[in-house]
Amino acid sequence: MKTVAILPVKKFDAAYSRLAERLTQEQRRRVAEATFLDMLGKIRRCRTVSETVVITADEGAARHSNWLGHPVVRQASDQGHTSAANAGVRAALERGADRIAMLATDCPLFDPAELDDRLGITPRSALIIPDQAGTGTNALVLCPPDAFEPAFGVDSCARHIGHARRAGISFALERLESLAVDLDTPEDMETLRDALLLAPERSLRTAQVLWEVGEAPRPSPPRATPPETAAAA
Repeated sequence: MKTVAILPVKKFDAAYSRLAERLTQEQRRRVAEATFLDMLGKIRRCRTVSETVVITADEGAARHSNWLGHPVVRQASDQGHTSAANAGVRAALERGADRIAMLATDCPLFDPAELDDRLGITPRSALIIPDQAGTGTNALVLCPPDAFEPAFGVDSCARHIGHARRAGISFALERLESLAVDLDTPEDMETLRDALLLAPERSLRTAQVLWEVGEAPRPSPPRATPPETAAAA
């Protein structure tokens, strides 16, 4: 069975907007690049994954992927996770995929062996792997790749369950520990920073960057215009 991993990658400069109060844009760019490279390296170690397709509008992400021999679907601009995922499905079908595994780049604790173990035994047409809160989707496995149309975003887990039921296919909803925690909020950042401090080998680049930005001063808030200046204007 040919399994193609699909990796949608947002532009590094626009990533992690919910961390803006904690990190500068340059720091967020560094985190985005580190999490992407760590994830790309770990997918290469998945025994059940035959090939990885990267979907991105980011030149740096495309360049890194090409260096490592991964096919890239280039987008003119960030069009959202769902649009990128659908582009990945089309690319996977063109490459003869029997099954796809859509993975998020912002799960630094991801363990390739855990995914291999699950994909090696699943007879299901769809495997939905939720985030820690149980509302989002951090990974989606479909066999065949177009079993139903992915729909990421807020409450995507419930939508994917609904899509699978309407398609009349067998599916499983299963939490994988290493894919549960994604990097979204400042609280997530602290959780992941602490976890990687104890086991940096799980994502070496991300561990280093999170440690460095965690020690850096926070960005200064915008300066308010003095009342007398505003009146004069």
